[in-house]
Amino acid sequence: MEHVHQPVLLAEVLEGLDIQPDGIYVDGTFGRGGHAGAILDGLGPEGKLLAMDKDPEAVHSAELQYGNDPRFEIEQGAFTMLGQLVAERKLQGRINGLLLDLGVSSPQLDDPARGFSFSDDGPLDMRMDPGAGISAAAWLAEASETAISDVLKTYGEERFARRIARRIVQQRKLQPLETTRQLAELVAAAVPVREKHKHPATRSFQAIRIYINRELEELEGVLEQVPDMLAVKGRLAVISFHSLEDRIVKRFIRREYRGEPRLLDLPLPDIEHRPRLRPVGKAQRAGMAETAINPRARSAVLRIAERLQ
Repeated sequence: MEHVHQPVLLAEVLEGLDIQPDGIYVDGTFGRGGHAGAILDGLGPEGKLLAMDKDPEAVHSAELQYGNDPRFEIEQGAFTMLGQLVAERKLQGRINGLLLDLGVSSPQLDDPARGFSFSDDGPLDMRMDPGAGISAAAWLAEASETAISDVLKTYGEERFARRIARRIVQQRKLQPLETTRQLAELVAAAVPVREKHKHPATRSFQAIRIYINRELEELEGVLEQVPDMLAVKGRLAVISFHSLEDRIVKRFIRREYRGEPRLLDLPLPDIEHRPRLRPVGKAQRAGMAETAINPRARSAVLRIAERLQ
């Protein structure tokens, strides 16, 4: 079943990437192609768009939509492979714009069979690539109480992480956790305080998904590759959906611009820092008109950086 996808901050992304008709662009998270399609619309016959996605359904969607467009190419895999793919095509230092739209896509959330959502019942999977790695159900069946608690606290900033982890370990002795509804109901029963307008399982589902898919590690890995991929004046655009991602992106851009923070009490030699990236404008958020149409845009943050040298 095909699900409708609304690209977040589309106008802001296109302005930030500063699309050139003959430019070479990379979409590291194709999703269902909302941003990719708009980038292609801005390209002339000499332009090129290289896309990636972990999700085989996203890759299939891309091939159906743009498979006959000679300007377009897509590969399945984690976006940490981008540097390798760019180098293989002899495009290192020639990319005019790179987009990373982080987190889970609307079609993934809306399909109960993928196991990302606590709103509908489905298998407790949560893998962006269902053919790789361990499912959420398999991990919860074997992880220690301490490990589960650490994941919930670190990746979900869940204040009741220990209480939820204890309940999970108790429950799996009686019955395996195999569906999203089982987990959502367990978390709701374990959490004593409700956040306004937020399901009590929101943080736990986010944390487990991030851990299962190694999202933060992969984000850090691809960001380190970005400066070498970009052409001079090439742009990086990153859309984040929670504070952990945005903090990584913000610190990366700041470090590339200002250099590593120095410890004032250590006698380090003066080493001239040559910035490779500079931030372009401030962080951008969706306006009221967009969030009224697409509520998931409420938490989106867009940061833009430009290659200097």
